[in-house]
Amino acid sequence: MTDQENPSEGRITTELRDGLFLIGIDRRAKLNGFTPVMLRGMAQAYTRYEQETAARCAVVFAEGAHFTAGLDLPKVAPYLGSNTLLVEEGEIDPFESRPPFRSKPVVFAVHGICFTLGIEMMLAADIVVAAADTRFAQVEVKRGLMPTGGATIRMVERAGWGNAMRYLLTGDEFDAQTALRLGFIQEIVEPGRQKDRAIELARSIADQAPLAVSATIANARLALRDSVAAAQERFGATQRHLLASEDFQEGLRSFKDKRPSEFSGK
Repeated sequence: MTDQENPSEGRITTELRDGLFLIGIDRRAKLNGFTPVMLRGMAQAYTRYEQETAARCAVVFAEGAHFTAGLDLPKVAPYLGSNTLLVEEGEIDPFESRPPFRSKPVVFAVHGICFTLGIEMMLAADIVVAAADTRFAQVEVKRGLMPTGGATIRMVERAGWGNAMRYLLTGDEFDAQTALRLGFIQEIVEPGRQKDRAIELARSIADQAPLAVSATIANARLALRDSVAAAQERFGATQRHLLASEDFQEGLRSFKDKRPSEFSGK
């Protein structure tokens, strides 16, 4: 399904498949360059995923030869003065720029060209699988701009100041091996395998206890955004909440029975 009606403006598709929420980027004739319609579509897709009780993990992928060439600048420039990229109040921001934050995991599959907001969206996700031929670049300085989707924060978090500035300040391209070395992606696969591998990882995540998965994400996010001490202070209360869940009881039973768990998310 999709919320977009004008093919020239691109579209964001969504599909619920056996507990996985698939989010597709499709403006392949324009290298999947993002228009305002597509930015709105991503926010709507993430919000729909958060609200869909049957969805346990999301996979974001792109149609065509490239993940995205970035923003369609002439179309998006009028909206770049805001602190978010066309995310409305109460919606889930794919760039995690402000609350409400998603509580469920997201896996990205990238390939071909993955520029600017493509990098920023994947760095705001949890796991990234990249095709071996993926080309990355954060080119805003070449256009007289700075990144505003999180690259100035997350590239430094992952790679350290010097490694981040090496690419933020030059706009130079880097390859998948460099992205892996810097911690921007987690796996490299043969071209064409990236979506399948992302789905495999998402399926593995979806098989785990949903409450425990969400609690893990929330605690790690708290440590990054606030402090390690703030995250540590939540250990006891969060664990007590999980110990009282039906999923923990199922985990105990499956441990004793030596069988896979069947979690309900309750």
